[in-house]
Amino acid sequence: MANALTIAGSDSVGGAGLQADLKAFEALGVHGCSVVTCVTSQNTKGVSSIFPIPPEEVSSQLVSVLQDVKLDAIKTGMLYSADIVKAVSTNLKGIRAPIVVDPVMAATTGSELHIEGFVETLISRLLPMATLVTPNIPEAERLSGVKVRDERSARKAAREIMGLGPDAVLVKGGHLKGADAADYLCWDGKVVKVTSPRLDVEVHGTGCAMASLIAGNLALGLDLEDAVRTSKSMIFKAVLAREKVGQGVPCANPLAILRTEAQKATMLQELEDAAAQLEHMLDATLLPEVGTNMGYAVLGALEPDEVAAFDGRIVRCGTRAKRIGCARFGASKHVARIVLAMTSKDPDARCALNIKYSEDNLAMCRKAKLSIASFDRAKEPKGVSSMTWGVLDAIDRRGSIPDIIFDRGGMGKEPMIRLLGRSPQEVLFKLERIVAGRPRR
Repeated sequence: MANALTIAGSDSVGGAGLQADLKAFEALGVHGCSVVTCVTSQNTKGVSSIFPIPPEEVSSQLVSVLQDVKLDAIKTGMLYSADIVKAVSTNLKGIRAPIVVDPVMAATTGSELHIEGFVETLISRLLPMATLVTPNIPEAERLSGVKVRDERSARKAAREIMGLGPDAVLVKGGHLKGADAADYLCWDGKVVKVTSPRLDVEVHGTGCAMASLIAGNLALGLDLEDAVRTSKSMIFKAVLAREKVGQGVPCANPLAILRTEAQKATMLQELEDAAAQLEHMLDATLLPEVGTNMGYAVLGALEPDEVAAFDGRIVRCGTRAKRIGCARFGASKHVARIVLAMTSKDPDARCALNIKYSEDNLAMCRKAKLSIASFDRAKEPKGVSSMTWGVLDAIDRRGSIPDIIFDRGGMGKEPMIRLLGRSPQEVLFKLERIVAGRPRR
């Protein structure tokens, strides 16, 4: 097992600090060690007191770990004072494990988490030792002297902080405006933009968890950019799975990735159960020439391999439908693009099914009183994924996710109707409403 160390403050409500760090390590299957720098009295509404651990005791904890454990990564969080920074940096000299420095200066609730002299000592003593520094916008402004208002100034701040000596800098741009939540990784002579869908919520512990996930992924052997990208995806899921543990700001849930993995077997079974119903419900009038498929994404899915589908589709066999192959994750990039586009607009909208386009079928959708939107393939820009562009175009023009998105095809492209929903059962319910409205023969 890989070992990672967090050097951070204790959060009495358990949403940030070393408690969040240890959860992040555990989510990755990494053993977590800890050195306590401060004991805080705080909850989801604010910080009421901070008790700094004497620097000699911080050193004692750190020495005890270093003498016994082979560390694969180290993460620092709230260090609070110049004396604690000195104690940590002195004991980390010569350590070969990657060091991720989260320059914690304030809590999500706004409380200051450092005293005079801290920032200057952090810059002079610890940043030059760092493999990666992970400031948010206010911290990046303090370290760089650059007012960060947009992507251009975020990139400039990252380069300025690089001049302070770390190997890499990740400016977390969650506070910037934009359709996506963008971070800016400066390393190896370049600045790379790393994005995830924006969630306009305030959540406690995201900075701590993000830095710890990166450290944990480095401990597992990922290179820096892969560690950042993987952690960005994981923190997106942690925010989606946030927990309302108190009366104030909700807490990020770094263990969400474990819950997601645990749900995958159930999701595959839901698809298998849906297949049996689809074989009964679909006939030649509803089956496209290319066959049909149902996609079902995990909560917070960002990649095709997080979307389950049937690896052989459901095809026409005589006049009936026949499922070919089993449900598995990553089985269909085509249906995954539909689902990922949809879920980027609403994380709870995670399932889609395509059926045959005809004017009769479209009329049945309207008769079933399902909301409908469409896109025109003739207007598709060059160099884009047809399904991603088409679904997003239909949703954006309607202003919300409909029950149905259709298109009338194009050169070499079969027209199609797509049923959208939160789960296979919801999509099947919509299909039942369509089937119930067909003319009796």
